[in-house]
Amino acid sequence: MAKKKNGKSKKSWKRRSKPGDAPGLILVDPAASPTIVRVIATGDQFLERQIQDIHELDSITAAYQRVWIDVVGLGSESTLRTLANMFHLHPLVIEDVVNVHQRAKVEEFEDGLFVVARMVDGDDPSITEQLSMYLKGNVLISFQERPGDCWDPLRQRLRQRRGKVAINDLDYLLYSMLDAVVDSYFPVLESLVEQVDLLEQDITEQVSSEQMSRIHELRGQLLSLRRSIRPHREMINELVRDSIPQIHPETRVHLRDCYDHVIQVVDAVDTYREVTSDLRDFYLSSVSNSMNEVMKLLTIISTIFIPLSFVAGVYGMNFDPEVSAWNMPELKWRYGYLLSLAIMGTVAGGLLIYFRRRRWI
Repeated sequence: MAKKKNGKSKKSWKRRSKPGDAPGLILVDPAASPTIVRVIATGDQFLERQIQDIHELDSITAAYQRVWIDVVGLGSESTLRTLANMFHLHPLVIEDVVNVHQRAKVEEFEDGLFVVARMVDGDDPSITEQLSMYLKGNVLISFQERPGDCWDPLRQRLRQRRGKVAINDLDYLLYSMLDAVVDSYFPVLESLVEQVDLLEQDITEQVSSEQMSRIHELRGQLLSLRRSIRPHREMINELVRDSIPQIHPETRVHLRDCYDHVIQVVDAVDTYREVTSDLRDFYLSSVSNSMNEVMKLLTIISTIFIPLSFVAGVYGMNFDPEVSAWNMPELKWRYGYLLSLAIMGTVAGGLLIYFRRRRWI
C-alpha cells in the first residue's frame, strides 16, 4: 500500500493468488471497501433503491425489462459469491472482479459478456479504479472498487427516463458507461496539458531546481494515464469489430464514436509525453547555458586580472635598487606608483574593449 490521497490509496501491483492456485479462486482484499448493492430497474415502471437482501434481485429481474445492479465495494466475499451463484457468473469473472489489477478487456461467455475498464481519478492521474461489467439478458451488473464514479449523469437520465439510455436495451447502457469512463480522461488530460504549458513558460523565463522534479512528475502521470487508457482501444475495437450477440448493430455505431475518443486521448498522451521529453532537454540545455554564462564571466574576470597580477608580481619582488642600478630603478621614480597603476588600468581597459568588440560581453 502506498500513499493515500482524499481517502484513495495508490496501490502497487500485487496479485493475491499464489502460483499454482486453482483458477477462479476468490481472494477478497482485506482493505477493500464494504459492499453496497444498488439497483436501477426500468420498463413500464421505474425502480431505484439500495438492496438489503440479495435475494430481492430475483423478483426485481423478473418484474422489470432492464435491470442495472451496481455493486460498490468488493469487501464482502459472501455477497459476491451469492451474486455469482444467482446469475451463474463464471468463476473466472469473479476472480477478475476481485483482482483489481486487470487491464481493460472484453471476454465472451456462453450466456454473457464481461467487460473491464479503468476509470482515472480526477485528482491524481496515477490512481485508477477497475470497473467490471457483466451483461446477461436483461441484467447488467457493474462492480466498483469504492464509492464515487463518473456515471451520475447516466443515473439522472434513467431517473428522468430521458434519452436512448432509458429505452434501449442494456447494451446501450453498457456503451454509455464505457463512453463516460473514456470521457472522464479528457478533463484529467486537459489539466496535465495546462500544467505542461505553464512549466514550459516557467523554464523559458527562469530555470530553477524544482522544475526537473516537476517534469519527472508530469511524465510519470502521463505514463500512468497512457498505461490505463491504451488497452481501451483494443477492448472497444473488439466490441465494434466482432460479432457479439449481446451488442446490437445500432450500438456498434455509437461504440465507434467511443473508439475515436480513445484514439484522441491516446494520441494526446503520446504527444505530450514527447513534449515533456523535449522540456527535459530544454531544461538541461538552459541549465548548461546558464552555467556557460557564469563560466564565461569568470573567465573574462580571470583574463583581465592575469596581466594585472603579473605587473603587481614583478614590482612585488623588492630588489634593492641601491645594490645595483639594474634593480628596479623605477621604484625611486617620483610617479612610479601612478605609472604602474596607469599601466594596469590601460591593460584592463584594452582587454574590456577587445572583449566588447568580439561580442564576448
